[in-house]
Amino acid sequence: MKQPPAEAVASALGTPAMDLKTLQQRLDHTFGQPELLRRAVTHKSFGQDHYERLEFLGDAVLDLGISDLLYTRFDRSAEGDLTRVRAHLVRQDMLHHLAVQLGLPSVLRLSEGEAKGGGAQRPSILADALEAIIGAVYLDAGFDTARALVVRLFEPVLAETQEERWSKDAKTALQEWLQGRKMPVPQYRIEATRGKAHEQVFVVVCEMPELQLSASGEGLSRRAAEQAAAQVALERVMALAPADLKGAKAGAAAPPVVLRKAPKRKLDDAGP
Repeated sequence: MKQPPAEAVASALGTPAMDLKTLQQRLDHTFGQPELLRRAVTHKSFGQDHYERLEFLGDAVLDLGISDLLYTRFDRSAEGDLTRVRAHLVRQDMLHHLAVQLGLPSVLRLSEGEAKGGGAQRPSILADALEAIIGAVYLDAGFDTARALVVRLFEPVLAETQEERWSKDAKTALQEWLQGRKMPVPQYRIEATRGKAHEQVFVVVCEMPELQLSASGEGLSRRAAEQAAAQVALERVMALAPADLKGAKAGAAAPPVVLRKAPKRKLDDAGP
């Protein structure tokens, strides 16, 4: 079925045409059912026809799309490693980052109070809206189209991120790296918190006294902030010269890469 022009969809939704036209171009999908797109960008503060049910659906479609992508791309990797990579890709801050890239803040439908409170920039709202849009694309055009959208969104992330950092979460990888060199495990402490109670940002410091190193990270939870700090710390210790590793064996091996790529498939050849 021929899809309607993006301008017509934007007009039907009563949302700025340029914003929705640009959004649909970035999604590489023009909605045949405009009400799905309207619902996907509508927060519950705006009205009853909001995105939460689409978010529920989109979360499942996203998980399956990412699972299919990883199963194909890393065909010799263990289930546990694939699970950790999937968790890395679908976490809130990653979805928030992609939502900002797509320009979702400019098309979200929010109540006046929510908009004044910064709702259009809130990571949780943007992440939920992106999942809702994935769910809307699924209802509008089926799983193959939704999966193609997931691939377009996440393939650049796969290409830009070092695979070895996904084999384990950052805290585990850092702890094992240090223990493998007979060094104490790192210590974490909350240095600060910012923002309102329901949207607090935690600042955590990861300390490694034996190496005289520390690193900080931020997150929407203590656990997320600890992971962010551990990631920075891991990058720093892996960049140290062997002579700088007190109490470590010179030239000790770095954590192994466990993700193994299969030959890259063209998107047109991908199967369910």
